[in-house]
Amino acid sequence: MKLYILYQTDIWKTKISRVFYGIFDSRPKALDCAKYYGLFGPNTKVVIEEVTLNILEEI
Repeated sequence: MKLYILYQTDIWKTKISRVFYGIFDSRPKALDCAKYYGLFGPNTKVVIEEVTLNILEEI
């Protein structure tokens, strides 16, 4: 299962400047939330990180 984590960050996209906004089950829902709350701006960027849930990796 894929999940998408929504962050707002500065224009350099450093991890220290990330602000968490939510976890979504699809990328369009994450983008809609970012647009609704006005997370896009001249000095800010939006990062959507895709993660996989419930994957067993054998070593």
